[in-house]
Amino acid sequence: MKRFLRVLVNIAVANTSAYLLWSAFSFWIYLETKSVLVLSVLSGTYMLLVTISSMFFGTIVDKHKKKKVMMGASVATMVFLLLASAIFLLSDRAQIANIHAPAFWFFSLPLLLSALTGNLRAIALSTTVSILVPQQDYARANGLIGTIQGFGMIANTVFSGLIIGYLGMDWAIFITLLLSTGTLIHLFFLSIPEEHIVHDPHLQNSQVDFRGAFRAIHLVPGLMALIFFTTFNNFIGGVFAVLLDPYGLALFQVEVWGIILGLAGTGFIFGGLLIGKLGLGKKPLRSLLLGYIFISLICMLFTLREGSLLFVGGMFLYMLIAPIVEAGEQTIIQTVVPKPKQGRVFGFAQTVEAGVTPISIFIIGPLAQSFIIPYVESDAGKQAFGWLLGEGAARGIALTFVVAGAFMLLLSILAFRTKAYHILSASYKRNIDRGE
Repeated sequence: MKRFLRVLVNIAVANTSAYLLWSAFSFWIYLETKSVLVLSVLSGTYMLLVTISSMFFGTIVDKHKKKKVMMGASVATMVFLLLASAIFLLSDRAQIANIHAPAFWFFSLPLLLSALTGNLRAIALSTTVSILVPQQDYARANGLIGTIQGFGMIANTVFSGLIIGYLGMDWAIFITLLLSTGTLIHLFFLSIPEEHIVHDPHLQNSQVDFRGAFRAIHLVPGLMALIFFTTFNNFIGGVFAVLLDPYGLALFQVEVWGIILGLAGTGFIFGGLLIGKLGLGKKPLRSLLLGYIFISLICMLFTLREGSLLFVGGMFLYMLIAPIVEAGEQTIIQTVVPKPKQGRVFGFAQTVEAGVTPISIFIIGPLAQSFIIPYVESDAGKQAFGWLLGEGAARGIALTFVVAGAFMLLLSILAFRTKAYHILSASYKRNIDRGE
């Protein structure tokens, strides 16, 4: 567990350093343009790249030693960050802030790719749980992942807001490069005891082994249903990706908004620590679905009135529950899927789950910007929804949250009544009883 913790901290800091610059750029570009559409394009492009690359990343993890994968991802991160930094320093700021200008894409694409390498590290990290941690502690290890991610999120959001508010993008670039260099050096001295790769006999020279992933998933009845259900949860993730920052920046200054996100991010820490201490119980799938229900209710309620206390409190509760959902899915996969196939299964799950996010982002961003927000701000919209949403400058965004939450709540309740839920729960119990 101590060795796992050292690996966990390294990956957390490495991913946070890459996401720090991406988060700072999101704040900066929104303040420059005041456009939800720009954030929608950026977030949607990122999630589209996640969808395309995740299965490839999962295959890489299964074919190579985990430390080698992490090292390669960290080197790639540095290359992309250096490229983005050079473009920013040599380009006109007004051109970078213009979505129609080539400089915008020349700068944002290397940033996207540097953040994308964090997903490769995350998949590799998930597979190290079953290598370094006893089976009975899988849920607790996944809870610790949530805790460390919470620390990273706080550092990311707080410092990115403060840096943009007080120092500017130049300092965001410098700090990111410094952190990335430090984690790359630290990774050289870490040890993951993997004497040899236990190769799947079906894994040949394929770069994207969808067939092997399908085979591993279908051997576990109900696992495919779990993956597709978590796909619908990412519908809400798309809503948050597009609308959370615009809503928060409508209520707070950018410096304050970064701190607010950091304070709400303590929910990840407490949620992860709670799982690390208590685990997920004997039925992690039940815990996962209950988590979805609570998240859906929060999404419906936390913007009903334009009040900072309600909004921040809802964000905290959302982040408190999110690690339970993530740990539940990871614990189930780590328990029911053999080690040689876990990378591809995690990659496939990320591919499918991430696939719906760019769709929701590309739909919700333009829809909110062009139709929902103007309608709710009109006299007809105020008359139709004023009783529910009250008055304020961001009522259109609030309505979008309410509709998304209601949709997810219905799906979560129905999932409890499916055959797949009972089959997968029984499969998990059999693996635990056999100690596999």
